[in-house]
Amino acid sequence: MIRVGILGGGQLGRMLLQAAANYPAETHVMENDPSCPAATLCHHFHLGNIRTYEDVLNFGRQVDVLTIEIEQVNVDALELLEKEGIRVIPKPAVLRTIQNKILQKEFYRQNNLPTAPYCITQNRSELINHLELLPAVHKLGVGGYDGRGVTVLNQESDLPLGFDEPAVLEKKIEIKKEIAVLVAVAPSGETKVYPSVEMIFDPNLNLLDYQVCPADINTEIESKAAALAIQLVEAFQSPGLFAVEMFLDHSGNQWINEVAPRVHNSGHHTIEAHYCSQFDMLWRILMGLPLGNSTAILPSLMINVLGAAGFTGDASYLGLEKVLQLPNAFLHLYGKKRTKPGRKMGHITLMGADVNQLKRFAEDIKTRLQVVCR
Repeated sequence: MIRVGILGGGQLGRMLLQAAANYPAETHVMENDPSCPAATLCHHFHLGNIRTYEDVLNFGRQVDVLTIEIEQVNVDALELLEKEGIRVIPKPAVLRTIQNKILQKEFYRQNNLPTAPYCITQNRSELINHLELLPAVHKLGVGGYDGRGVTVLNQESDLPLGFDEPAVLEKKIEIKKEIAVLVAVAPSGETKVYPSVEMIFDPNLNLLDYQVCPADINTEIESKAAALAIQLVEAFQSPGLFAVEMFLDHSGNQWINEVAPRVHNSGHHTIEAHYCSQFDMLWRILMGLPLGNSTAILPSLMINVLGAAGFTGDASYLGLEKVLQLPNAFLHLYGKKRTKPGRKMGHITLMGADVNQLKRFAEDIKTRLQVVCR
């Protein structure tokens, strides 16, 4: 029985634990909220702060292999644990790069990976020196997450909206599509690539609204996306599961946006729609087992279930029965007790051969399902 530790107890940890039941693993989770989504599904729950050096160090010394469900963890502790012989997946060096968007962009440049033109700003006053990049996106170097720490600067009059601390000023790409590619890397170096997904974002919340797999792109672009994703993860020289987000412009060029070295929202559809889900795949990596089959069983659409506007409090779900009447609809609720506007409360995966019909079902779900307060 291998002792596996997971830093973070949110919905990603919950779904990872649901897949753990198939493996000879003793699961440990550390989170500072005893009612977090993953708390009741692990063998051992540890109350602690994943950002605190001593908490991470003490937790990691109780397991054989350690992984994450969110990047914002204490890397100093992980580096010491790695030196002490604890297997950390992904490697702490990867997390140190990923945690800082400045280091992440520099990593792309150093490894000849296509990314939007950019510069680094140390404070808001420096923005006036880089008007040639406008319209641009200003991203905090450290601390941004799920749309927070990101602001759009379209013209000079928008500069006061920029961040007064180290950040990346990135030229805005005229985006035709946003896609993501999941890549699994085993400790042995074996790799598996999932088909690209096309992501459609809510323009108001700046969160993923729904995604479609396979992405509506030609085989040449699909092959190039897979090759870029593999080139990126090979540069990390680390086992793990990596979600590589890319922009596709109107000329067919691909630009790497960001990478998440963990299970990811863009891979939730794989639970039902692929032979080996992203969660099952990560367990194979953690356990040192052969990688699974990343092939799709059927086309799919995954839609996030978000807290409705105007409701903050104990969660109540309206319209679940109507949603589950749809053919091949799979519901995942994350066990969060409280809702607030835009909070990720669950997701629904739809499967079927007709992608256009899946999109109509998705629009239907938006009218049928609401997360409100009791």
